[in-house]
Formats: sequence, structure tokens, C-alpha cells
Amino acid sequence: MRIESIRPVAVDRYLFVQVRTDDGIVGLGEASAWAHHPETAEAIRSIAEALEGEDPRLIERHWQFLHRAAHFRGAVLGAAIGAIDIALWDIAGQQLGVPIHALLGGAIRDRARVYAHVWGSARDELVSGIEDAVARGYTAVGHLSPFSDGDVVTPTSASPTRRVAEAIDAVRAFRTAAGESVDLCVEVHRRMTFAEALQFLHGIQDLRPMFVEDPLTHDNIDEMADLAARTTVPMATGERFTSIWDFQMLLRRRGAEYLRPDPGLLGGITGLHKVAVLAEANHAGLVPHNPMGPVITAASLHVAASSAAFSIQEYPEHQTGADYFASPPASEIVEGATPPVAGFLEVPRTPGLGVRLRPDAADRFPARRRPLRSRRFDDGGIAEL
Repeated sequence: MRIESIRPVAVDRYLFVQVRTDDGIVGLGEASAWAHHPETAEAIRSIAEALEGEDPRLIERHWQFLHRAAHFRGAVLGAAIGAIDIALWDIAGQQLGVPIHALLGGAIRDRARVYAHVWGSARDELVSGIEDAVARGYTAVGHLSPFSDGDVVTPTSASPTRRVAEAIDAVRAFRTAAGESVDLCVEVHRRMTFAEALQFLHGIQDLRPMFVEDPLTHDNIDEMADLAARTTVPMATGERFTSIWDFQMLLRRRGAEYLRPDPGLLGGITGLHKVAVLAEANHAGLVPHNPMGPVITAASLHVAASSAAFSIQEYPEHQTGADYFASPPASEIVEGATPPVAGFLEVPRTPGLGVRLRPDAADRFPARRRPLRSRRFDDGGIAEL
């Protein structure tokens, strides 16, 4: 068996890749560098020149080659490698007639708990989204930003006192909406300084969030570890990491209790599985990151099924047709996608990844590129998105 072609396919706001073998098997993958899909597509085409004609079953060999042959690593290259890697695992499973998790040692659970990815441009929208998710059976809700998400035009306050107070009030509103028994996964999106984050974490300690994600920028692991050592609130980070060694450093410094690797950015199922092993060895929880499409959901689910470190998985509500991104539901893009039931995703039993790109998906849903943008403080300074 040989790789015949590797082709990026842009659909709506997603970037998929199809790897075709000379005996007709087509593997499907997805990239997660959402702000740079055109650049990622070019990286995929460049990688294709090196991999076409190779045996697709030599997955670890290709993963090592692509990471070591590239002089410049980062989000675009990590996304390209990740998408192709997922597709290679899909091919392996299809050829052997088994789901991918069977190739990772087999499933240790029948279903994976997920949290509803709730989005809102204002606090009342987030509260409404929490109430709706709980009513539909979710036992955890996440992507709960105390600063909201949608409005990037209105300046945000540069006052630490005001920012911390408003953030604490927001999380209290989230807890009231969710009730006492639902897990809250709070997402700060790197929008706090160390001092702000310390005060914020102290202020929400009694609200018992499952974790607080990315209170600080991801590029200072030592600072994250210092913050984690000063609070009893569990910390989560890693969605922007592009190498398994970032997670190794994070764990060595005890910077987080929960790891948030994204297979579409970190090197695919191979990268995600390696981080799962690191998490298990360090008694950390695995929480795969996925605000993207149905292929990343499926890829994460196979690792979740086979990893003892797995805690919970992010499930973006737009995959069920929620319209805040005006995206089509997953079922119109791929075949085989199933929505959560009572806050759980069933572990796939079909060969390979378990989902297939619909032949007309790219024609029905042309590519939409997300514009580069940023928030601003009320003094005109640039804030984290």
C-alpha cells in the first residue's frame, strides 16, 4: 500500500485533508490553526511532496520525520502534520477493519463525557446557554468566559479592580445558572495579568469550578506554575501548545492539573496519544481541546476511549446546528457523526475514524476565512482575543 495523493479540502470554516492510497482507501483528517487555513493548506501540499509514494501505515516514522525534517515548527506546520496524521490513522483502521482506538490498545470505556461548549457575546447569552445545556442533560458546561466572547468592538476595561470584580460576578452567575452539581469549565482566554488572576481565583474558590483555563498567556510556563501553586482552583492549559515537549515542561513544573492538547495543532492522534501517556504518568487529567469540526471530535474521541487519563472532552455546540457561527451541523459535512446523549458521546465501533466527508460538502459550504482581529482596552491598548 502506498500514498497516492494528499489533498487539503476547505469546507465552511474548517480545513480537512484527504489522504488517498493506491488501493482506494481515503483517510480523513482536520487542521486546527483556524486563523491560518490557507497557509496550512500550503504546508499540507508541501508535505505531500515528501509523503506521496510512502507506506501510510508507517505512522510514527512519518510523524518523526515531519517534526525533525522541518527547521521551523509552529502552529501552521503542527496543524498540517496533525491533519495528515489523523488521516493516516484513519487509513490504518479502515485497512484492518477496526476503529482507531483498537490500535491504541483498545477502549477502556464505552462512552466519553463531554462538556457543552457554550458561547455568548454577553453574560445573559452565556447564562441562557448554560441553562439550555443543563436542560438537555449535560453534566458539565464549558468555554465559559467571564469576559464574554463575541463583542470585539466595544473596548474592555483596563482597570484591574473592575475587571476582576466583573469576572468574579460572572462566574457566580454561571454557577447559579448551572446549579450546584454541574461542573463549570471556566475559560479566561489569557486575558489576565498574574495579579488579576490570583485575585480572581481566590474570589471564585467557593464556586468550585472543575478548572479555570488559560488565565495567563501560554508562553510563560513558569508563571503558570507559580499561579497554580498559590491556589486550590484546578488549572488547565495547552490548547496553543504545538509540541509534546511543552506539555512535558508544564507537568515538570506542576503548572496545571488538566491538559488541553488539540490534535489538529499538536501533531494529530499520535501527538494526542503521547500527551495522554504523559498525563497518566503524572496523574493529570486529559481534556482534549476542540472548538473546531467533527473530524477533530472523532479523533479526540478515539484517544479518550483508550486513555486512563481522560477526564472530559470539549463538544462545540455548533456541530449540532447552533447558529452562533452560522455553521452547518456536523451531519451535513460528514457521514457518521453522532451528537451527545445526556452529555456523553458513544465510542465509535466502525473501522477507522468513523466519519467520512460528504462528497458535496465543499460545494455546498464554500470556505469562509476568519478575519484576523483583536480586542482593545479602553485606553486603546491591544488585548488578548
